[in-house]
Amino acid sequence: MNDILPPKRPLGQQGVNPPKPTAPNQQIRRGVVHPVSMDMKRPLNPTARPLQASPAEEKLIEAPEPPLLLEKPKRSLKKIILWVVIALVVLLIVAAVAAFLWYQNALTALSSSTDKTRITVESGSTYDQIGGELQDKGVIRSKLAFTIYTRITGTHGSLQAGTYSLAPSESVPQIVDHLTSGKVDQFSITFLPGATLAENRKGLIDAGFSQAEVDVALKKTYQSPLFEGKPASSDLEGYIYGETYTFSSDTSVETVLQTTFDEFYSKLTKTGVLDGFKKQGLSLYQAITLASIIQREVPTATDQKQVAQVFFKRLKEDMPLGSDVTYQYAAKKLGVAPTPDLDSPYNTRKYPGLPPGPIATPGLSALEAVASPASGDYLYFLSGDDDVTYFARTSSEHEKNIKEHCQIKCSVF
Repeated sequence: MNDILPPKRPLGQQGVNPPKPTAPNQQIRRGVVHPVSMDMKRPLNPTARPLQASPAEEKLIEAPEPPLLLEKPKRSLKKIILWVVIALVVLLIVAAVAAFLWYQNALTALSSSTDKTRITVESGSTYDQIGGELQDKGVIRSKLAFTIYTRITGTHGSLQAGTYSLAPSESVPQIVDHLTSGKVDQFSITFLPGATLAENRKGLIDAGFSQAEVDVALKKTYQSPLFEGKPASSDLEGYIYGETYTFSSDTSVETVLQTTFDEFYSKLTKTGVLDGFKKQGLSLYQAITLASIIQREVPTATDQKQVAQVFFKRLKEDMPLGSDVTYQYAAKKLGVAPTPDLDSPYNTRKYPGLPPGPIATPGLSALEAVASPASGDYLYFLSGDDDVTYFARTSSEHEKNIKEHCQIKCSVF
């Protein structure tokens, strides 16, 4: 029996222990670890079964390793949040500044207009309702600004009921001071001699009354001896006496009109012109009508009595009054171009006698001229280019006056 002898060491290596192999290199293939020989050519134990990894181990091996730098995403998120916060703060600041500027502007006067508007604050009205009416009537810029101001200043509970005359030229603080004072306002209104009903209507609206309330008041029937002889179908043309009046702000249009009628009749009775009208054979209505024509023809009192003399002579001789201002009034009333041949009963160039009614409100001097006309036998008159009134007895004299004194004015007619 032969003994198995250990292999011989290579020559030159006797006595030297072979180096111990280091930990064998490992080859990883789908989770199976194969020990390999030093020369990496074959497994150390070709008969050994390969080790199999469990499913859990396979997952751990196959899962990607987490990134080493974890702080970078956190820093980026913090920066985004920071910038969002900064943007929101900036937006809030801009919005606050814009709101402040809007509010300051909304408190200023709406315009430079000093035209008064009548505002009635009813008892029990809220500051919100008052602000709404002020805005609707064009007195303030913003109902919201008015509400905020009264809340901030603590005046929302101190607004007093009453009727006030307010203008767009007043700021919100001024208006609030006005409304909290409780002082009833007054307003003045001037009606001019020679003004038509349409012009007086505008004057009432300019004083702060609405168009609707003015129109209703002008259509009403009023009681006064002033209206003696006035046809029921005629309007109030010629009856709003020219004067300056002062009223409290709660005065109605009807009261204003009635005051002018009372003043008119008071002037007639105090001056004694009513007796003069009777002497001339005119009713009160006819006298006012003739006086209104004289007022429009010659506004100053200097020549009014002489003009009255011309008209009375024409009426006596059954001649047309021939007044240019009558057909001009008719044309304006009809909304057409003024021409001497306009077909209207108001056209005294075309129809003899007095027109159907007054064409304006006469002043006291024109009324006195009708009651006591100048003496003379003139049949013609004209207002020259130099605003001097020229009279004539005959047609030829009148034509001469036109050529010499009325080249501009008379060319219009």
